[in-house]
Amino acid sequence: MGGPNLLDAEQLQVPPELAEQTRPWAERGASVLHIVRGHRIIGAVAVEDEVRPESRQAVAALQERGIRVAMITGDAQQVADAVAAELGIDEVFAQVLPQDKDKKVAELQSRGLKVAMVGDGVNDSPALARAEVGIAIGAGTDVAVESAGVVLAGNDPRAVVSMVELSRASYRKMMQNLVWATGYNVIAVPLAAGVLAFAGVAISPAVAAILMSVSTVVVAANAQLLRRVRLDPAAVLAQS
Repeated sequence: MGGPNLLDAEQLQVPPELAEQTRPWAERGASVLHIVRGHRIIGAVAVEDEVRPESRQAVAALQERGIRVAMITGDAQQVADAVAAELGIDEVFAQVLPQDKDKKVAELQSRGLKVAMVGDGVNDSPALARAEVGIAIGAGTDVAVESAGVVLAGNDPRAVVSMVELSRASYRKMMQNLVWATGYNVIAVPLAAGVLAFAGVAISPAVAAILMSVSTVVVAANAQLLRRVRLDPAAVLAQS
């Protein structure tokens, strides 16, 4: 039993009467698996997953933040296209063999794109390692977790949006703290060194040292404000 890759490997053609019966399955997004016996297709079954509402919300939230979403799957093209249309996904790579997922990541990178890969299985590990940011689902395999740079505690896809929000908030704090620390030092140190003494503007080295200490306190206090960032997936999407 298998999908399109099995039929290609066995060089089998689906009988027209069976193809007519299975076409509605594929059109609604189900994976069609054919049963082969003695180099002959004797039947087919449909397998389909219900699309989680959280997945639809996660894709929409990422796109609102200017992030393109692509899907890499081993499912048939028609099935992948149906799911992508339902979720609003920007680009689809279908019928991808497990060992070729990292090649698709490399293909995206060759376009000059920065890639964050989300996965949970052993087959996702090479792609997770190749991507600029590998994001493993916490409920996934140990190999995937070890290959990723970020591990999500649960299996809610909206947590990817929370990770983006935390990353952007951290970057903002880094830039703010850089401005604070640089500002104190650029102003206080030259004044203590007497750069503007000719104009009657100067401070003592002791005062400059105190100001430098104050800058450290301000930077630390500003960093603590990150605790106020709400990372619960539902709360993050509610703020969008």
